[in-house]
Amino acid sequence: MQAIIDFIYGLLWNNLITIPLPGGGELGFPLMVLLLVPAGIYFTIRTKCLPVRCMGEMMRISVEKKKGSGKNSISGWQTLVVSTATRVGMGNMAGVVAAISAGGPGAVFWMWITALLGMSTAYIESTLAHMHRQSDPLYGGTRGGPAQYIHAFFAKGKTKKRVVMATVFAVAGLLCWGGISQVIANSVSSAFEYAFNVKPLITTIILVVISAVIVLRKNATVKVLDIIVPIMAVFYFALTLFVIISNAASLPSVFGRIFAEAFSLKAVAGGGLGAALTYGVQRGLFSNEAGSGSAPCAAAAADVDHSAKAGLFQSFGVFIDSIIICTCTALIMLLAPQDAIAGLEGMPLLQAAMHHHFGQPGVIFIAITLWLFCFSTFIGVLFYARSVTAYLFGDNWASQTGYKIFSLIMLFIGGIAAYTIVWQISDIGMGIMTIINLAVLLPMGGQALKALEEYLSIRKAEKQAK
Repeated sequence: MQAIIDFIYGLLWNNLITIPLPGGGELGFPLMVLLLVPAGIYFTIRTKCLPVRCMGEMMRISVEKKKGSGKNSISGWQTLVVSTATRVGMGNMAGVVAAISAGGPGAVFWMWITALLGMSTAYIESTLAHMHRQSDPLYGGTRGGPAQYIHAFFAKGKTKKRVVMATVFAVAGLLCWGGISQVIANSVSSAFEYAFNVKPLITTIILVVISAVIVLRKNATVKVLDIIVPIMAVFYFALTLFVIISNAASLPSVFGRIFAEAFSLKAVAGGGLGAALTYGVQRGLFSNEAGSGSAPCAAAAADVDHSAKAGLFQSFGVFIDSIIICTCTALIMLLAPQDAIAGLEGMPLLQAAMHHHFGQPGVIFIAITLWLFCFSTFIGVLFYARSVTAYLFGDNWASQTGYKIFSLIMLFIGGIAAYTIVWQISDIGMGIMTIINLAVLLPMGGQALKALEEYLSIRKAEKQAK
């Protein structure tokens, strides 16, 4: 089984194409890089550089009225909160730490590029999800995502209960999110053991019990995230600002390292450029999810007056995640002296950096913050799972509750011990989701592009009427 998983993982994430470089190094391009970067470039061009063109509108709608019109509906802001909960969680801490540990500071630059290109991809997939949404008879409001628009693409108007590609996407999503549950618990238990010397079993039991109380209730998910996510994001950002201001003199050298190790000839010759690009894009995807088909599951539930608006919310979420919050994590680590973090990797690396900046309170703070981030990620991915579970098993509480219990079991197992295979399964699931999703986004993207122009025309008319 391990050999099969290694083989599939290698096809998706190991270098598919390598280019020899002077000095004996090589530049490698995994399949995910070859798919996501060109797709991001393509959609950025087709949307006429959406990140720049529509940034003002994204910021405007983010402060609009936040209440959904229906009893069980959720607003566009709330869907942004749900998707941000999963992004500003594992991706912004474990993901960024993993990228810098394996790819060096140069990986941060490629995470930025992945995010900027991914903003347009996120708009396309999320707008399509909203356009092809369905009524949700269990939770109320609407639901949907890639499984639904993939189904619409392959069914071609015929009445079919399921289609193969949408089914594969849904199964891959459940595997990916189940794997993330284990990674979440292990990161939390490791951080608490480092900060408080608390045994992983105790931390895990508390995490699972609190999670069960939330997720096994019908509609507690969005309400909880509505409170947790904005508060923790603001506190984390404020903390980083303090670190930046305190180390302002070191900022030029830090950004110099990021750009130098992303492009320098020395990095090219030594293979560092390939590592930075590979891990930057891989963890960038894990962080911002653009193109993978996760966030559209939240976008489909948005109670907004135009599908393009649902897409813009999710595009802005990628910016918040990978340009703002991910950079915060990176700067906390890179502004610490090398001797303070030498030889460390993973969460101990981030905690050691926090210890340098704030002493033991910093280690405690990051452990608690990680707990909240990971807790919100777990709740968020279970929100995603609603639509694909319904697609696979129909609208019934048995399947919905069954997957929640499965995820809670995975959460418990992951907190006890780290399993490399879990990271691999999660990445394999995300890779399969991404391949299928992108294959459908290309021919269906015109619908989202048309919606964007229609929405911008409406906004232009509204401005002229004032």
